[in-house]
Amino acid sequence: MSSHRLPTPGRFVRVDGVPLHVVTEGSGPLCVLSGGLGMAWFDWDAVAALLAPHRTVVRFDRPGLGLSAQAPAPPTLAAEADRIARLLDALGHRGPATVVGHSLAGFHVEAFARLHPERCAGVVLVDGSIEENPRPLLPRAVRTAWAGGVAGALSAAGLPRVLGPAARRLVGRASTVGSHPPHPWERAGYRTSRVARACVLENATYPYQAAELAALRRDRPMPSVPVTVLAAYDGSETAGRLRWLERQRALAAELGGRFALAAPAGHLVMADVPESVVHAVLDLTGTGRDAAPLA
Repeated sequence: MSSHRLPTPGRFVRVDGVPLHVVTEGSGPLCVLSGGLGMAWFDWDAVAALLAPHRTVVRFDRPGLGLSAQAPAPPTLAAEADRIARLLDALGHRGPATVVGHSLAGFHVEAFARLHPERCAGVVLVDGSIEENPRPLLPRAVRTAWAGGVAGALSAAGLPRVLGPAARRLVGRASTVGSHPPHPWERAGYRTSRVARACVLENATYPYQAAELAALRRDRPMPSVPVTVLAAYDGSETAGRLRWLERQRALAAELGGRFALAAPAGHLVMADVPESVVHAVLDLTGTGRDAAPLA
């Protein structure tokens, strides 16, 4: 199915001059979902469907990803945390929100909690990224310039159009334990140079965002809000997998939060066991036991 035949869900909201694609569903207390590196709004479809009866669910595409326009500058941690706050302002949501971050976006939602404590009602990290001692080797400007050049060369060669959707499918298969059909927007979005550039820049700035968070942890305390670290577990007993769970548990302890397993699940927890994400959100405020059963 071609992109011009697909109905566009949600709407576009201009934040800091950049049109961001955002989908809002449901009613009740506010919950924001933010995906990992290169992810799009549709990666949360199953979670949003289960969560919307209990929460007002906001999911959005960061600049360049999904259907959002590109930003003029590469991402930084503070800018991504501020983007969440300004997006909620633009949507008219002034009250506190539970923020849910997957993978790289775990950095963003933790930074949001630390930089905007009055706006945060709770935090859920879904197999969030962890860097215990980040030390970027190159100046940020050098690495981002190199990344921009790589993205430009890929686009000039037409590779995003040819390989983008297939690469996205390979990542999805490697990051899940279940079988999930391709989403119609995978081909429409991941064949564009815009999305390819955003993915390359997010990857290039990852170590700098990790270093920014390490500095923020020293200077800005976490607010007194409930935190859950939800770690993916695929059932394997390899040393690498068990070490990853130990690191996730240590992160929960560092943040004064609760540790929980999502199983059986690969890194894309929201695809394999969306109900685990929903329960983590509802249980933050003790409403999980009282809410209606999940469909």
